[in-house]
Amino acid sequence: MDWKYLLTSFDGRINRAKFWAAIGVFIVIGIVAFIIDAILGTRITTASGGQIGIVGILAALASIYFALAVYAKRWHDRGKSGWWSLIMLVPFIGAIWFLVECGILEGTKGANQYGPDPLA
Repeated sequence: MDWKYLLTSFDGRINRAKFWAAIGVFIVIGIVAFIIDAILGTRITTASGGQIGIVGILAALASIYFALAVYAKRWHDRGKSGWWSLIMLVPFIGAIWFLVECGILEGTKGANQYGPDPLA
């Protein structure tokens, strides 16, 4: 599986290793965006005194689609619809549920309705 498929397609399944690798890529993108904002001086001070970077905002917005594609494929490996990503909208419990389901638990063994076992 190549990165283009991993980040752009909502079809198929991925295992936990690829899921965590993609999460690592998103973290690196965020760090690089933060550094670029610091170098270019594109940080804006908010009314509450905090700062937010323009490049960081653009990177975060662009990453939403890619993250949803990765999440959907991981839910597929668990035998569930990608719409389960909406569980993260439930405060606190949703994030824990998502982390356990997608980041800790194994996928279903063998083929399921979303495709062949990614570890087979």
